[in-house]
Amino acid sequence: MTPDALTQLQEWIASGHKTALATVIATWGSSPRPVGSHMAVRESGDFSGSVSGGCIEGAVVAAALDAIKTGSPKVLEYGVTDEAAWEVGLACGGRVQVFVEPVTA
Repeated sequence: MTPDALTQLQEWIASGHKTALATVIATWGSSPRPVGSHMAVRESGDFSGSVSGGCIEGAVVAAALDAIKTGSPKVLEYGVTDEAAWEVGLACGGRVQVFVEPVTA
């Protein structure tokens, strides 16, 4: 767990912001962040923490904003062989799976 991301998430919730939490749930091969890594996102698009060291953060923030809007969790998967992975910059040779969920008080 990334204490900074979770602490920030708690502060945003306490301040009345809508939030989501992204968590790395699986990796295969070379992956920039280990299972259990977190990124907190609030409705403004601000975020804290990391699920990939920068290579897929933008796509995960967009998915988190959608989860906040719809109230529905989702599982994202990126890998070097996926066209979407090249678009978001995941060229590390592995795969990463991220669970994104809206979080409320």
